[in-house]
Amino acid sequence: MSGKDNSEEPKKIGLFEQILRFGAVGFTCFFIDFGITMLLKVIGVNYLIAAFAGFVVSMIANYIMSFRFVFSRKEGLDRRAEFIAFMVLSVIGLGINELVIWLCVDKLYYGAGFLMGILSENLAVAGGKIVATAVVMVYNFITRKKFLSSN
Repeated sequence: MSGKDNSEEPKKIGLFEQILRFGAVGFTCFFIDFGITMLLKVIGVNYLIAAFAGFVVSMIANYIMSFRFVFSRKEGLDRRAEFIAFMVLSVIGLGINELVIWLCVDKLYYGAGFLMGILSENLAVAGGKIVATAVVMVYNFITRKKFLSSN
C-alpha cells in the first residue's frame, strides 16, 4: 500500500468534472450498498446490521474507484496513511449513515403511527437509506477533497 505509482490516477480535472465523476462512483456504490442492505433485510437480518454490511462493502469499492477515477493522491501521503485516513472518514460517514437511517425508521416511521399504516418497514428502511446516502455523499465529497486529494 505504499509507493508512488500514479499510473492509475485521474489527471487533474476541473471541479465540475470531479463532481460528476464522484457522482458516478457514488451512484455505483449506492447500488452496491442499497442492494446488499435490502437483500439482507429481506432475508431477515436486522436493518441496522444490514445497513452496516452494505456500507462496508460499498466503502471498499468506493476507495478503489475514488482514487482511480475521481481524486489525485495527495503528494507525500503514502497509501497506508491514505487508507487509514479514508477509513477514519468513512467510519464517521458510517455513523452518520446509521444515525440517519435510525432516525428515519425508529423515530419517524415507528414514531408516527400513521406511517406504519401506509408503508411497510422495508419501504421505510429503503427511504431512510436513500436519505442517508444523500447526506453521506455530501460529507464524503467534502472530506475526501479536503483531506485526501491534491486536486
